Amino acid sequence: MNQPPRVGPSGRPRGAEGPAVLDVDALVDDRGVGIIVCCGSGGVGKTTTAAALALRAAERGRRVVVLTIDPARRLAQAMGIEALDNTPRPVDGVEGGAGGSLDAMMLDMKRTFDEVVESQASPEKARQILENPFYVALSSSFAGTQEYMAMEKLGQLHAEARAEGSYDLIVVDTPPSRSALDFLDAPERLSSFLDGRFIKLMLAPAKGPLKLVGAGFGLITSALTKLLGAQVLRDLQTFVAAIDTVFGGFRQRATKTYALLQDDGTAFLVVAAPERDALREAAYFVDRLSADRMPLAGLIVNRAAVPPAGDLSADEAMAASERLRRSDPTSTTAGLLRLHADRTRLVEREARLRARFATSHPQVPTAVVPALATDVHDLDGLRRVGALLGGDAAPS
Repeated sequence: MNQPPRVGPSGRPRGAEGPAVLDVDALVDDRGVGIIVCCGSGGVGKTTTAAALALRAAERGRRVVVLTIDPARRLAQAMGIEALDNTPRPVDGVEGGAGGSLDAMMLDMKRTFDEVVESQASPEKARQILENPFYVALSSSFAGTQEYMAMEKLGQLHAEARAEGSYDLIVVDTPPSRSALDFLDAPERLSSFLDGRFIKLMLAPAKGPLKLVGAGFGLITSALTKLLGAQVLRDLQTFVAAIDTVFGGFRQRATKTYALLQDDGTAFLVVAAPERDALREAAYFVDRLSADRMPLAGLIVNRAAVPPAGDLSADEAMAASERLRRSDPTSTTAGLLRLHADRTRLVEREARLRARFATSHPQVPTAVVPALATDVHDLDGLRRVGALLGGDAAPS
């Protein structure tokens, strides 16, 4: 029987037909891959997968930083760091030598936005922006700001890594659900807001000839003043005029980061659970990445059921359980046989779901990670997950 083809260092098939097996170790060892983006729906172990990949890469000699924009704090706990923030923190306990290292950080959306403003504006202009109530709202809760800032932070890390040689691999953990791909749309969304008709209207007195905009703008200003109040309107106009000077360079960097995501040095991994809804979401991610010409390395099916020991089929185990139960209703063996049947059927159902996905997306290399008996809460747990991703260990 022919085995599924292994994949090249970039995680892509080498041209053989049939479903490919994702070679995770080849991917993390490939020095041509500088960014790995883990995306997927919520509750599939994406954060743990990203952390395990980062740790495995570090222990195989890469200088790694893992960036999470998931609000959960599990990553910090698993890595033995009391709190993650916007600054990369070294993770102690990395083994293997060979020059590998691991830093971890969690995106601070507002702090990243503040850094952009401070780097693009004069101290006085930056102070005006940072203290403006409209900026506080935009930087804290505007739809798409988190994803926009994730792109900004990724771009910063990549630029620093190239300039300083601090990292040779950046692993990015994205938010859960379909919004995990919103960072692909974030530059256009926020740029459209800042270039919108209302914003241009607010800028009109400063940019356009007053004889052209004065009368119409005066009427609108009068109406807005009655609606919002004079102070609110002044704050809005001050914010718009100040922020306009900042976002020219910001938009350019976001566009540059978008191009970076499309580069061959980037690899996207879609993480899913072996469940119908999760694999349907995975198919959405795969199709979206393909449509946007993003380099997809493969699919990781996480927490797959482990086949029970023995050769009994589900039907055989269930039949034997029924016979024992009829002769002895308290039989422990009958209960164990029923559990064996249930587990066998679960494994078969998951296999059918994976096969259905593979039929629809035969070009996507896949790695299947067995479920662990316990939650991951430390480096040893992450190391075990990494070993399973690399295919060189059994679950425990």
